[in-house]
Formats: sequence, C-alpha cells, structure tokens
Amino acid sequence: MSARKNGLDRRKAVAQILARRGNALVVTGLGAPTWDVAAAGDNDLNFYTWGGMGCAAMVGLGLALAQPKRRVIVITGDGEMLMAVGSLATIAVKQPRNLAIAVMDNGHYGETGMQATHTQFGVDLAGMAGAAGFRAAATVRTTAQLKTWIPRLYDNGPVFIDIKVTAENAPLVLPPRDGSLLKLRFRQALLGGA
Repeated sequence: MSARKNGLDRRKAVAQILARRGNALVVTGLGAPTWDVAAAGDNDLNFYTWGGMGCAAMVGLGLALAQPKRRVIVITGDGEMLMAVGSLATIAVKQPRNLAIAVMDNGHYGETGMQATHTQFGVDLAGMAGAAGFRAAATVRTTAQLKTWIPRLYDNGPVFIDIKVTAENAPLVLPPRDGSLLKLRFRQALLGGA
C-alpha cells in the first residue's frame, strides 16, 4: 500500500487548529502530532506524550475532568487512536464539555515503518466516536471542511474530528524530550506554584 497522496497538509492543519488556542491545554500523540504541535510553537501548556502510544485521549480526558474550565485539545494520529479506540466509549460516558480530539489520519503507522492502518481499509474513526456518544464527530477531507470544524473544537464537547492528511513527511521539529521537565513545566504553567 503506498503513502496517501490525497489529503490535507497535516502541519498546516495543526497550525490552523492551534492559531486560536488561547490558554487551551494541548495533549499530543506519539510522533508526527508532537512534531506538528511543536512546529506550531512550543508552549508550556503543551503536554507531549513521548513514548506513550495509545494514551493521549485518556490523558486529555483526565485533564478535562480535572480542569473543567479549561479547553483541552488532543492532537493525535490514526495509529494511536486505533490503539486506544476503547477510550472513545469512556470519553462519551463522561461527556467532558471542554474536550476535543483531532486525529491527523494519514492511514499509516508512521513510527513503525509506514504500515497501513485500518483507516485505509474503511475503518471510520469519526463514526465510532459518534456511535459512542460524542456530541459532535466528523471526517474532514477538505480545507473548507476544516475551516468549518475548527471552531467546533473550541465549542461544547466532547468533539471528535478525523482529519484526512497526506503521508508526506515534514521536517522534524522536536520539543524537549525530558519527561520530568515536560511534566514540571506543564504543571507550573497550569497550576502556578500550587
């Protein structure tokens, strides 16, 4: 199976999503989503989940429940979301109004050799989120659809969008990789000296 040629530029899509983030908390999935968020601007309120495949959505849920007055945006990939598909049910049951998940779906496991993911064979992540009970869920394939759905990421949730992106590589933009540093700076930015 060849790399997906059609789709949106993931780096540009992530930058557009984060352009209006304000003080939103951002949790990234493993690999390309982390690099794309870092490329849009490293921020102390970014929580990069280095080496923790499958945990981004649940970390986002935990933050959304602990900080109900803060917007939480999870930016992850299709491989990670497939690994954590059960998290959609838990999130839907909890109904956090401040949580949004954006999946950068290139149809590949980018971290392990570009093997095809199930989304290339018709698995519908947005359909799963909608069936689980997300307030809003959609598959985004065009720039116009992305423009329409970005404001929804900042609206009452839980919201889920599966953004079909190309599998083209973008230059690496690596944020800090020290887990202790990331945890401490995120905690300090979120809670201050508490």
